[in-house]
Amino acid sequence: MSKILVVDDEAIITMQLEERLTAMGYTVAGMAASGEDAIDKARSLRPDLVLMDIVMPGKMNGIEAAQIITKELDIPVVFVTSYADDTIIEKAKSVRPYGYIVKPFNELEIKAAIEVALFRKATEQEEQKLRISAQEKISAGIETDTLAEDGLSYLDLPEIKTVLLKDIFTEIVLFLYTDQVVKEPIFKFALEEGIKKGGRNLFAYSQSTLQKYFPKEISKKELYTHRIKRNEVFALLPILEKCTESILYAGATNSLQILLDFSETEEFDDILAIRDLLLSKKENKTPVSGIIALNIGKIDHTLIKTLAEGIPKIIVSTGKETTLSFAHHTFPADSVSVVPQSTIDDVIKKSLEPVVLSLLDKPISGYDIVHEIYRRHNVLIPQARVYTILHDLEETGYLEIKVSGKSKMYCPTEKGKKHISQKLNDFKRVFQHILVSENKINADITDKK
Repeated sequence: MSKILVVDDEAIITMQLEERLTAMGYTVAGMAASGEDAIDKARSLRPDLVLMDIVMPGKMNGIEAAQIITKELDIPVVFVTSYADDTIIEKAKSVRPYGYIVKPFNELEIKAAIEVALFRKATEQEEQKLRISAQEKISAGIETDTLAEDGLSYLDLPEIKTVLLKDIFTEIVLFLYTDQVVKEPIFKFALEEGIKKGGRNLFAYSQSTLQKYFPKEISKKELYTHRIKRNEVFALLPILEKCTESILYAGATNSLQILLDFSETEEFDDILAIRDLLLSKKENKTPVSGIIALNIGKIDHTLIKTLAEGIPKIIVSTGKETTLSFAHHTFPADSVSVVPQSTIDDVIKKSLEPVVLSLLDKPISGYDIVHEIYRRHNVLIPQARVYTILHDLEETGYLEIKVSGKSKMYCPTEKGKKHISQKLNDFKRVFQHILVSENKINADITDKK
């Protein structure tokens, strides 16, 4: 069980983190409220990881404290801060942190950052052991070519790849995952998009905390939830039968979107029966679509092959080195493709305006836009850049501000809706023009060869 040191001068934040970390299965080794206190606690407690605020009272800020902790104690640090402007980020990068989370945060972001940081640190330590072993063998006159080629190379951290995916609610999709952390943000996005689409939505799960994000939708019966208890997977069959039959009645909702997460896979025959039921309904033109999710760490390849038969779309999340990015409906992907995460970073940062515009299809705060971009594309954008775009749209009368609680919500005016739609179409045409030109160049080069 990993030990975490929490450093923040706000008591409410430290209490929230302590509660959430404990619920996730981590041990909170201690808490500190200043940079100096953080160093002292890290020296005495030797945690596996430090969650560090940046701006705190005292002579030393979080960045300075992180520099000492990482250099002296070799403990990974993940920053948790309200500040995300370019200047702060550049200073934070100088101490080579293992993560950077912008407040307000949620437990999914925290857990993902912790797991990636611990994974990265463990890999670095293993690699260091192999290097030391190689040096010792060299000193002893032992051949080390095989170790250099086969030992160190495969432990290098892989470049993160991003899988670009189109609308997931067009077919039955099989989502195979190996990492529990990876699935939660994907499931949340899938449920949100299914609710937007309308119709009936069913979320069946073995263990999940996602229900708390949808209390209104559940009370309005826009989203139905069902806990899959151990040895009761078969109970889903009559529920699915009833749901699919009811959408065929005159005046009923016209579709069923499902998200079925089988994190426990002992009842594999029942899972296959559910797959067969859904595929048969689909074949008979019943409007059902969505995700069947399975933890492939618990089944062998022959069962995976059996389960995949007849399912037209399959997504495999191989772990922390793979990011899944779902296309917004404004910019649909033509097909599934894989690109380096660094390319996604460049495109999002250099073409931020259309990304922000594509998220203004509902009242939304600037904070939520920053978090949505990060959640959907794994790219951290300084809040100042987003607010600059929003402010310009407000000044020209395309956005109006409505207050919801303590949040400012940006809402398109009638004039703004037309402007945003036209602007997005313009961006789309430009992107298509560039890509068509590029395809023509590639075709000419191929013809010449």
